[in-house]
Amino acid sequence: MTRADGRQSDELRQVKITRHYLKHAEGSVFIELGDTRVICSASVEERVPPWLRGAGQGWVSAEYGMLPRSTTERTPRDQGRAGGRVQEIQRLVGRSLRAAVDMDKLGERTIWIDCDVIQADGGTRTAAITGAFVALVDALHLLRKTGALSRWPLREFLAATSVGIVEGASALDLTFQEDSRARVDMNVVMTESGRLVEVQGTAEGLPFTRDELQQLLNLAERGIKRLISYQKEVLTDVLAGIPRS
Repeated sequence: MTRADGRQSDELRQVKITRHYLKHAEGSVFIELGDTRVICSASVEERVPPWLRGAGQGWVSAEYGMLPRSTTERTPRDQGRAGGRVQEIQRLVGRSLRAAVDMDKLGERTIWIDCDVIQADGGTRTAAITGAFVALVDALHLLRKTGALSRWPLREFLAATSVGIVEGASALDLTFQEDSRARVDMNVVMTESGRLVEVQGTAEGLPFTRDELQQLLNLAERGIKRLISYQKEVLTDVLAGIPRS
């Protein structure tokens, strides 16, 4: 398969993560993944949802949205209750980040993750997860520096990417054009140790085989390892303060 941007089938789009993008948030990043761009922020709230009060543990929750002209045609803003797609992505982002955090060590506080897509070209949810993780680490690091955290709650690094089968070939990190004509498209969230948090895979037309599924998971793992390596690169100044155990 020849890709419009000239990438190899196992090549990620160019990724750039800019930390401390927002002035007031405890953690914030601007992630650029090819032409997909998302602002991710992490805000600390010193309380938990009602069902967790008194349980001695924290919570991580997420909200996600797209600006009206983040896509080729204007999409109206969500008014009131978020639509089904938005709710599904919000839950995915929240589940993913909670998998990386020991809630008992977080204490009775909530970290709100806000992901705002300002430009979309495929992979907005995976870019949101990858960028939001960095914002989350910055927020946790700030809590630890101020003495609010006595124990480091981060279990391990985590990132996400998309894979698919386009024109009969497996491909990593799909653009919108590729995703729209893919026979199979899949989003994968994985930890640094290779443990799966979420796999969302769909066939369009012909079903896919278990062998194809394994090939796509292997391809996603290679891409996620590169993303995690980059996350660590941009967090170099805080890694020295993160306990190794």
